[in-house]
Amino acid sequence: MDSASLEPAIKLIITEIHLKLDAAKRIAKAAEACVVAGSISEGVEISMDIDQLIYEAGRLHDAASLLNPREQT
Repeated sequence: MDSASLEPAIKLIITEIHLKLDAAKRIAKAAEACVVAGSISEGVEISMDIDQLIYEAGRLHDAASLLNPREQT
């Protein structure tokens, strides 16, 4: 595949990575608020939802890396 064909796919993947990490950030902020308020157990429980988002972002990054057209030297 040429780079022009891959560019839209890579852009979409990077956007999806951003969305997943943004969601993880919101969850982390909620977990922090719980911990600061003294609800340690609840904060940890809430933070557990971050795992899947980070995993998915990582796999998407792997895909973008594999699709990335590299110039031959």
